[in-house]
Amino acid sequence: MMPDLGKYAGTVIFSYVGTIVPMVLLVALTLWKGAKVKQALKRQEERMKKDG
Repeated sequence: MMPDLGKYAGTVIFSYVGTIVPMVLLVALTLWKGAKVKQALKRQEERMKKDG
């Protein structure tokens, strides 16, 4: 179902890959960082409960 890109096929495919890969990495990094911050917040809240 891919259209015939002729001599520009390599350039177009490289552009797609060059866009999709950083986007996937950015989403993964954001989710990883969010989980890390969530754990830190949970630990801090537990410390606050112990201290009163």
